[in-house]
Amino acid sequence: MFRGRLLVIASVVLFATSLQAGEIKIHDWPAQFIPLEVTSFPVVMDIGFWMEVVNQFDVIKLQQITIHKYEGCIDVKVKTNFALLLSATIHPTGAVGGTYTAILTDAAINPPYGVAKLCVTLNNADLTGQPGGSKNVHVASVTIRVVPR
Repeated sequence: MFRGRLLVIASVVLFATSLQAGEIKIHDWPAQFIPLEVTSFPVVMDIGFWMEVVNQFDVIKLQQITIHKYEGCIDVKVKTNFALLLSATIHPTGAVGGTYTAILTDAAINPPYGVAKLCVTLNNADLTGQPGGSKNVHVASVTIRVVPR
């Protein structure tokens, strides 16, 4: 009798230790062959920094303020997944001489969307290099830079 009980206890212990995750031990499959859950795997990823200037192909049109001063502004619309800070630099093409400045306001953008204002000013414009009546003369380019904050 003692041997019988010992055999039953040993069988139960072996059976319990042999069942592990990812295994199916079944004597009779259900009436229909249906999938049974065996295990699952977590899926992970690293999220990178992402941003987009939505209106990156807009043009800043300078309007005459005085005889030698011109100004123009646009909204810089940004989509992002991180807090960022924009900065701007301006590079004259040489088509019209003068002092060019580019100023960004509200340049600290938070996710998911923000708008900064970019204004360009041309002081002491030297208009002698271009014929009167010229349209859409490319006088400068503004470069936008971004850094996480």
